[in-house]
Amino acid sequence: MSKIDKHDQQEAVSQKIRYRLKQAGARFHANDNIAAFIEEGELDALQDEVQAKLAGVLESLVIDTENDHNTRDTAKRVAKMFVREVFRGRYAAMPSSTEFPNVERLNELMIVGPITVRSACSHHLCPIIGRVWVGVMPNENSNLIGLSKYARLIDWVMTRPQIQEEAVSQIAELLMRKLQPDGLAIVMEADHFCMHWRGVKDSNSKMTNSVMRGSFLTNPDLRREFLSLMHKP
Repeated sequence: MSKIDKHDQQEAVSQKIRYRLKQAGARFHANDNIAAFIEEGELDALQDEVQAKLAGVLESLVIDTENDHNTRDTAKRVAKMFVREVFRGRYAAMPSSTEFPNVERLNELMIVGPITVRSACSHHLCPIIGRVWVGVMPNENSNLIGLSKYARLIDWVMTRPQIQEEAVSQIAELLMRKLQPDGLAIVMEADHFCMHWRGVKDSNSKMTNSVMRGSFLTNPDLRREFLSLMHKP
């Protein structure tokens, strides 16, 4: 098979996935998960396609990847990084997280965090690195999950190109479905390297935002308790 034929075949992989998404009326924004529309073996082909196109980007940047030993494998490395690592939350199914019944009928505030999170802004694909705190007010019918499962589920959401405001809402929606609590609070504090590295180049600014659901939204005392305990060691 010639290089041109191989490249054409690789291009068709993303088009096949895109076609399935459109046929299903499914959204495929940068922060959406599309794992259900990727068939076995296609992720490898998609990574190859991304690699080929990144090689073209490097060529357009007038970088001699044939003779520069530092960038000879850059397209391959970056394609793997995008598909398998920093954006894997788009292409991988949700990690398993067994829910347990609230046998002891716990109904006191639980706080999980800080959980370190890493993402990339969908505007410039620059890193977002920060911390997330989760407050849960369970009821007798709530589900409970292990501590590590919070980190895995949040990482699954965050390993996609994001804006922070939408990421916090996505985490809240996912945990509300999983836990079915009386209330849920999410706070994220993060550094945005699109500000540190480019633009205003302000290395001190952070963004902090929150989502409150259920009793955290209606009960100011509960909200204050969560916020006061959040940063305590």
